[in-house]
Amino acid sequence: MAAVGVVQPAGAQASSSRSREVRPEAARFVGVLNARTAVVDHRGRRAIHLIPLDTTVTKDEDMLAILDGERLTDGTIEVSVAGSPRPGAPPDSRGFIGIAFRTGERGVWSEIFYLRPTNARADDQLRRNHTLQYVSHPEFPWHRLREERPGVYESYADMEAGAWTALRIVVSGTTAQLYVNGAAQPGLVVNDLKHGAGGGRIALWAHVQTNAYFGSMKITPQ
Repeated sequence: MAAVGVVQPAGAQASSSRSREVRPEAARFVGVLNARTAVVDHRGRRAIHLIPLDTTVTKDEDMLAILDGERLTDGTIEVSVAGSPRPGAPPDSRGFIGIAFRTGERGVWSEIFYLRPTNARADDQLRRNHTLQYVSHPEFPWHRLREERPGVYESYADMEAGAWTALRIVVSGTTAQLYVNGAAQPGLVVNDLKHGAGGGRIALWAHVQTNAYFGSMKITPQ
């Protein structure tokens, strides 16, 4: 089987010198939706903890923390995340956590790669196949994409719920690739980003039913 072609942004070597690191204690946000942020220790690392404003664990809504000063059109985002269902969360809670990119000023529209960590080691193979997810807000939620093109915007990667999972997102034009835990090949490839090739902000994303932690982030624009 031929290997998946890996997107290498033009001028990647030159752009590496322009990489920016966002540490949890230095992160600033232009907007935080349905949550507040705190800098804490999680499994041996400093982390940003997204904490729901409404502690009702059965509520169904997203949390979003939009980083100040960080924009990306094409390039790479590297970050480790840790997500697991909050105590008392519904049985279908999966520890949803991820990164939004090319995000609008108020988070109304964005491209998102996210994880369902508890799916990764489930006994049900179909659940495993839904561990990695791409969505595009507001028009393309997961259930629409799954119904219209089953299996195209979801995939599998191994991970442990609550443990640190390293993500690398490579964005170029209308293509984005998600790499997990240092894999040489992407776990999920999207060739038709729904908002096209424009730029936008970068944000931390999680569901309110998730204990969500984000480590230091490295951003390398093309």
